Amino acid sequence: MAAATAFAFLVALEAAARHYGLPGPLTNQAREVICAPKSGFLLYAGLALTMVVLTWRQRFAALGAAIGIDLAFAAGRWATGAEVAPGQPFGNGALWVLLGCAVVAVTRRTGPERVLLLKGVGLGLLLVTGRKTGDTWLLITSKTRPTVLDQYVATADHALGNPSWLAGRIVTATGPVGFNLLDVVYGQLAVAAVAVALYQLRGVATDRRFPRHHLVRTFLVIGLLGPAVYMIFPVVGPVFAYGTGADHWASVSLWPERPPHGHWPAPDLWPRTVPRITAPHPVPYDGFTPRNCMPSLHTAWATAIFVHSRRGPRALRWAGTFWLAATVAATLGFGYHYGADLLAGAVFALTVEAGLRTFDRDLDRSGIRLVAHGTTVFVALLASYRWLPLEMATHPWVAGPLLVLAAASVVHHYVRTVNRWDPRTEPAARRPAPHPELV
Repeated sequence: MAAATAFAFLVALEAAARHYGLPGPLTNQAREVICAPKSGFLLYAGLALTMVVLTWRQRFAALGAAIGIDLAFAAGRWATGAEVAPGQPFGNGALWVLLGCAVVAVTRRTGPERVLLLKGVGLGLLLVTGRKTGDTWLLITSKTRPTVLDQYVATADHALGNPSWLAGRIVTATGPVGFNLLDVVYGQLAVAAVAVALYQLRGVATDRRFPRHHLVRTFLVIGLLGPAVYMIFPVVGPVFAYGTGADHWASVSLWPERPPHGHWPAPDLWPRTVPRITAPHPVPYDGFTPRNCMPSLHTAWATAIFVHSRRGPRALRWAGTFWLAATVAATLGFGYHYGADLLAGAVFALTVEAGLRTFDRDLDRSGIRLVAHGTTVFVALLASYRWLPLEMATHPWVAGPLLVLAAASVVHHYVRTVNRWDPRTEPAARRPAPHPELV
């Protein structure tokens, strides 16, 4: 049932993309069987997820086959002079092995072993197809939302001290070293998620079953629900609305049509000059820049990585903390998001995570209360950004703490509820040895 629903959703997105004369997620994924992939790292991350159901011998065979196929494709492209995008010379081999595992599951496996291998293949393919789905969602937001609400969020952001402008100046001051480090963190978020997921799924090959809840589920649900909010609250981000981001996007956009800019005439303010506080209003923008800011899904995904890394070893916990901090720094420092987006993204992630865990616990009453709390705060945040931005900007010492406290209340409620669900077991204290004279 779940597989049929997912396939129907992909078909609907494919039809929506075709309506605008562009390929959808299914077509883009099918092209990567032969054409140079957009993200080879993501394809190998998907293969890594599939390999959790394999034995070590099968894993080495699968990895070797993927690398061999990639080398053959690379030799063929070099011989024919085919153009390959910089940094994307590999990945076809991983996709071929993924599809090969599906064929093996259908033709050479039976019973529970077939189901387990198909689940592994589905997990890997969902990760890579999710990227294509996200690209299609971005296209739909740019085509169906001609106006954006950036002025509302930028005005409300005065209550938080305009963190994007501050972070933008800091990242600029760090030069290429800081920029490139944050760019790697921002661009390889899915790979970090796979590292945490592999730890959570490390026992699948032995137990022959998946755990009931793991990070990949949360990642996929966030990516499924988040773009729906983009349609309700379209925002392009400070570097596009108040900087030169629109010009850069026009030069690198994946969409074949690049119409002249339709965004409002504004000076290059980001990150040097904070915009003045004025009454906001919806404004028209171009037809190809994604409206993908509210909420910040990068922050939501990084929050999910942080949450799921808490039960791992110390190195994994530190990595999860670093990835969350660096992702927040990148989203603000690159001008992709306002501070208000990040608060909404964190609340959104915890609410989704709480919903999934509550479902696993047969709709536990405390979990339902947590989901209701998170949903209420999330809706209240969006409503305040839309209907009270001017009041928030003119009373920052009241509105700013209230926004932070609202988000913090969800964090506190989540931590308290999860600790009650999964209490940490402390090792029993060792009893002192009896005194020799008393024995």
